[in-house]
Amino acid sequence: MDHGGSPTATETAACDSRLQTAALPTASMDLVALLSVVDRVETSTALAPLQADATGGGIFALLVTFLLTAVFYAVTLHLAATFFIGDVPSQRAAYVGPVPAAVSILLGRYGVERIGFVSPSLGIAIVLLATLVADGIAISVSYRITWKPAAVLTGLHLAFAAVLGFALNNIFGFF
Repeated sequence: MDHGGSPTATETAACDSRLQTAALPTASMDLVALLSVVDRVETSTALAPLQADATGGGIFALLVTFLLTAVFYAVTLHLAATFFIGDVPSQRAAYVGPVPAAVSILLGRYGVERIGFVSPSLGIAIVLLATLVADGIAISVSYRITWKPAAVLTGLHLAFAAVLGFALNNIFGFF
């Protein structure tokens, strides 16, 4: 382009030839149309999830998720109890592990969705609070301690589970 502001005839011809070669042929247009149809497919059918939810994965997926969560809670509780109480048998943590696992899985999947006025962030807080209460009751009964040390151990259990959960997530990239 010259400095006068209007293109020369040679520049206009070169620009027109570039536009004609950049035009998409009919086969490419069909590909674009096909890809636009694929974009309309729902995410659940277009992508294969790594973990199925409780309704779509069947009873086996629910059972495996429950068992893995219960083992995770039992391991983190045993670590917290060993830190707080001292030498304790691991069976007590194994008794407690399924309680917060069941509460968190069931409320996370079925409890909060049924209430229409609860926002997702408030729903997470409700599930966390209910899981902590159930965990505290199970800890108090299993370890035969009063409510005050059970509350401290429940808080430690939450801290150990959060730290180990974040570490495992960073290693394996679950989310």
